Amino acid sequence: MIRDEQKESRVNFSRNFLRRFQTEQNDFLGRIITGDETWVYSWDPETKRQSAEWRDFDEPRPEKVRRKQGALKVMHMIFFDMNGVILRWPVPIGTTINAQYYKKVLQDKLKPAIRKKRPGLLESGILFHHDNAPVHTARAVRDVLAGYKWELLEHPRYSPDLAPFEVHRLDVEY
Repeated sequence: MIRDEQKESRVNFSRNFLRRFQTEQNDFLGRIITGDETWVYSWDPETKRQSAEWRDFDEPRPEKVRRKQGALKVMHMIFFDMNGVILRWPVPIGTTINAQYYKKVLQDKLKPAIRKKRPGLLESGILFHHDNAPVHTARAVRDVLAGYKWELLEHPRYSPDLAPFEVHRLDVEY
């Protein structure tokens, strides 16, 4: 159950967000980059015959799938804006996402991906949004974001509705 102060925090966050949108309009929304981690599972067709099945272009794929015991499961870090995915980074199996690893992905992967896929966005001032996971709030990560002059958008605690991956997990076929 959500506590009253958590409800109040969500309301205040939403009001501030709406105020900024009323002032800045799409310039505000266009500068937001959201990031989170999610597990991506591989799925195998139930039979070899189904995987070799020919179908017309407009026919849907067969819906009979099952997750094989021990099927591939990879953590991905995904960053996106209102125009779509900017970076989908598969975390090497066995790697722990800690502050140093997250910081390295921000520096070595995300920033170059923004420069390549969203020319001009870095210069317009990024509004960065991620949840309150300890790895995201670590001093090393905050220092990198401050050095980039990216504004960090608040994320009220226990607000999965503001972090899409907490609500809807991605399933990707390999």
